[in-house]
Amino acid sequence: MSQPVTDNQRSLRTAQIRQRLTQFRGARSQGMFGLAEIAGLSISILLLLLVVVSYLYFLAPASSRLASQQRERERLQTLLRTSKELNRKDEDTQATVERITGSLEDFEMRRLAHHAQGRTDLYDELNELIRKNSLRNTSGPTYTALEALGSKAAKKATSTKWQSVYPGIAVALTVEGQYQNLRHFIRDIESSKQFIIINGVELERATETNTPLSAEGAAGGSRGSLVSLRLDMATYFQRSVAEDSSANGEQK
Repeated sequence: MSQPVTDNQRSLRTAQIRQRLTQFRGARSQGMFGLAEIAGLSISILLLLLVVVSYLYFLAPASSRLASQQRERERLQTLLRTSKELNRKDEDTQATVERITGSLEDFEMRRLAHHAQGRTDLYDELNELIRKNSLRNTSGPTYTALEALGSKAAKKATSTKWQSVYPGIAVALTVEGQYQNLRHFIRDIESSKQFIIINGVELERATETNTPLSAEGAAGGSRGSLVSLRLDMATYFQRSVAEDSSANGEQK
């Protein structure tokens, strides 16, 4: 009797399972999403949220920091270029100052004589050039001391004409002779070893007739062909140690 009951139960259970599968299949065919679709959609939404959160909390701040660092880098590079340009300009300026200073020192040591020796050489050379060019000294030469600018003596001087940073002597001289000889005289002065600057030149026909001519002058032409030349000149000498110290003190 127990065997038929068991078979019936199995058949009943099989029928129930089939019925449930049929119902499930029908529910899936009737509905848009099934259990698997809903699970997949949920996981997708969760992943999307994770991506959005990661972007907002990690990627966006990192991008902002990167942009800020790039701007800072550009600023520092600009500052570095500016500093290099300023440094190069300072070096160029320093080199220019050193070159000018060296040129001035070379000029002073090679072209300018000492005060005492240069004064004596100037007197002798002017007299020699007057004799050499067969000229007659009609006025002067008169010598006026020129104190160096910045020195104590220069402040007391009544005239600052022709003054320079170097001490010197102003010379006023009037000579008379043939025009060609006067030209040679000026050329000899300009080519002289003495550092002489001609500041003024005046030429006029000689009018005095009671002054005897030299033999060479008489042979070269008549009295009416003589020309009078007035020269305003200045020569300069090396500065002494005291004058350098005084000038540096004034600059400070």
